[in-house]
Amino acid sequence: MSDEAFRILSSIYPQDISFLEGDDPFRFLASVLLSAQTRDDYVNAVTPVLWKEYPDAESLADADLTRLEEIVHPLGFFRTKARNLKALAAQIARLGSVPDTIEELVRLPGVGRKTANCYVNHILKKPAVIVDTHFSRVAHRLGYADGESPEEVEREIRAAFEPQDWSRLSMVLNLHGRLVCHARKPECLSCPVSAYCRSFQNPHSS
Repeated sequence: MSDEAFRILSSIYPQDISFLEGDDPFRFLASVLLSAQTRDDYVNAVTPVLWKEYPDAESLADADLTRLEEIVHPLGFFRTKARNLKALAAQIARLGSVPDTIEELVRLPGVGRKTANCYVNHILKKPAVIVDTHFSRVAHRLGYADGESPEEVEREIRAAFEPQDWSRLSMVLNLHGRLVCHARKPECLSCPVSAYCRSFQNPHSS
């Protein structure tokens, strides 16, 4: 698909869009795990404390779980995240490195397709469709996808767009969802692609 709305948004937003800090493979993967249902700036504030105490997978695998819970407490769901983080670290320590395929990544503790695709995009610099709530919302409103689950949305985007556009589309739609196309009160009157938005054109349809 060659789409005008995507072209417009891509021309507006920065070429380099990133939400989580760091380029170390394990640390980045762990950061994405921690970002579930949490603002990325909160994660970026917590991870320096985490890495100061536990700088690598080996030290994190041996971490005291109660201490991990204390560190990640500001991020919400802290018990589950601390447990998954420790288990992920143990697995990576055993493997010796982070896997480099989606299929292998999603077998890791706490790693779903969104986390795996983030890793593939940011660390491996390969095409990836990253479906979070912001991306999914904008994709639905622009008519790029109809599926209800993240997996369905990912399949639809992969089928509709060329691989070379997947990563850019992921970042642009995500950022647009954060800045303009909000869930409850989207800024439709100032949106540069409202003419292509089925929700704006037919507000009772969704």
